[in-house]
Amino acid sequence: MSTVTSAVYDGPFAPILLTFVDDALVRLDVAHDGLEVARAAIAHRLGVVPDADPEPAREAMTQLDDYFAGRRRSFEIPLDWRLIDGFARAALQATRRIPYGEVASYGEVAIMAGSPGAARAVGTACAHTPFSIVVPVHRVVRADGSIGEYGGHPEVKHFLLDLENGVADRLRAPA
Repeated sequence: MSTVTSAVYDGPFAPILLTFVDDALVRLDVAHDGLEVARAAIAHRLGVVPDADPEPAREAMTQLDDYFAGRRRSFEIPLDWRLIDGFARAALQATRRIPYGEVASYGEVAIMAGSPGAARAVGTACAHTPFSIVVPVHRVVRADGSIGEYGGHPEVKHFLLDLENGVADRLRAPA
C-alpha cells in the first residue's frame, strides 16, 4: 500500500504544500488560498488525507532552496504523474525542455508536444499542472511575449522569470 505524505515549504511568495506518494512528488501547490484549501484539494484528488511527514520532502525542499537562491537550474525530484495524462502530460513534459532563463510560446510547446495547433490545450495543461515550479510552466508565454495570468498570480510568474533571467544573465556575463 502506498504512503501519502505532505510537508510545507516556506516559499518566497506563499506557503508551498508538497505532497508525495511514497517517495515521488504527486503535487506541488503554491497555497495562495491557504494551506487548508490546498490540503482539502489534494485529499479530494487522491481520496486520502496525507500524513504530515517532512522526511520524503527533505530533498525537494533542499532543491527548492537551491533554486530560489539561484544555485539550481532544474529539478531532480521523482514525479508521480497519476493526476495528469494524455496531451496535458505530453505538454507538461515538453515544458521541461525549455532551457533555464528562456521562454517558449504556447504554440511552440504544442509543437514540442507533437500537436501543432494545440496552443490552447497547452495553456490548459499549464494552468492545471500538479507540479508548479518543478515543471517549469512559468517559462511558457503568449505568442506576443506577454506572460499571461499564471493561475491568477502573474506576480509569481514574474518573480520566477526574473529570478531565472537574473541568474542566467550573471552566468553569461564575461568574467
